[in-house]
Amino acid sequence: MMALVGCSRPPCDYATYGADEFVIDSYKIRQGKLAILEMMGIEVPEIDPDTMREYRDSIAEDDLLNITVYHPSRRDLMESFQFVNHQVGGFRVYQGKVDLPDVPPVEVVGLTLEEAKKRLQERMRDEIKDVELFITYRDRLTRKVEITGLTSTSTIPVDGKIRLYEVCARVHIPPGANLFMSYVLRDGCPLPIDLHQLINGGNMCHNVVMRGGDKIYIANPADSTVMMMGEVFRPMPINCPYGSISLREALVTAGGIPFTGDKNHIQVIRGNLECPKIYILSWQHIIHLPNDSLLLMPGDTVYVSQTPITQWNIFINQLMPSFGGALTAYEIYRITQ
Repeated sequence: MMALVGCSRPPCDYATYGADEFVIDSYKIRQGKLAILEMMGIEVPEIDPDTMREYRDSIAEDDLLNITVYHPSRRDLMESFQFVNHQVGGFRVYQGKVDLPDVPPVEVVGLTLEEAKKRLQERMRDEIKDVELFITYRDRLTRKVEITGLTSTSTIPVDGKIRLYEVCARVHIPPGANLFMSYVLRDGCPLPIDLHQLINGGNMCHNVVMRGGDKIYIANPADSTVMMMGEVFRPMPINCPYGSISLREALVTAGGIPFTGDKNHIQVIRGNLECPKIYILSWQHIIHLPNDSLLLMPGDTVYVSQTPITQWNIFINQLMPSFGGALTAYEIYRITQ
C-alpha cells in the first residue's frame, strides 16, 4: 500500500478519478449494503418473494410450550399450570403428546398453535366446564433461530409469523453493532438483506419471515473500517458499522490535516491493489459538497499527500545545527575585527 500512495500523485499505471465520479459513486453507496457489495464485485441475488410470506407452522417433538388456563372458580387449577410453566420450565411435547393436569395426554404434533389450543381446550372442557386455555411456544428443539456474535441471546423460537425485525428487537442488539457486516444465513447461504436499512431505516422490504434453522450473526463495530493515512494528525482505522461514513467525518475523526498536508491531493483508494479505483479530491470539495455526496465505504483508504514545501522544511530543519554553528563563528569573527 505504501508503494502506491507514498508520493503526492498516484503512479500513472492506475486510472484516477475526480470529485464528479466520487459523488456519483457516493449516491450508489447511499442505496445501502447490497449496492455496496455490488460495487465490491460481489454478486447479490434478488430476494425470493417466498421469504416474505408467512407459512403454516406446526408443533414438533420436544417443543416446549407455555400453557395457561383461566377458570372463574378453580384457582388451584390455574396455579398448577403456572407451577409447570415457571418451576418446571413449560410443557414438553413427548411422543407427540402433551400431558396436562387433570386431563389424559393429548396428541398435538403436527397441529398449529391455534389447532392445538382448540383441541386441548375441548379435552379440558370435557372434564372442567368454563375453562379458557392459552398456548405459546417457550422453546423449540429445531424450529428456532440461532443468534451469535455481539448479543447475549442465543435462540428465538419461530412460529411461521415472526419476522426478522421482531427477532432483532428481542435479542437487544447493542448500539454501535456493525450492521453492515451482520448477516442472516438460511441453508448455509446469506440472504440479500440489509440489517442497517431494516433496523435504523425502517425499510420493511428486508423484514423476512424467519424459519427454523436460520442463523443471525451480529458483527463487532471494528469488523469493517476505512483507513486514514498520510498527512493527518492521527493515522488510524475508523469503524464503519453502517456501511458508509462521510469523508468529512473521517477526516475530523483522524484529527484533520496539519500544515504539512497537501489539501489539493486528498486521495481515496478503493478496491484491491491489483486494480484500485483512485479518486483525487481537494479541500474545496470537502468544504462545499454535502456529507452524503462524499461517502467512504468499508475497505477504503484515505491518503493525504505531503505539501511540496514539506520536504524543503525537513531539509532546512536538518541543516539548522550547521547554520547555528556557522552563525556563531561569523559573530565571533565580526567582534574581533
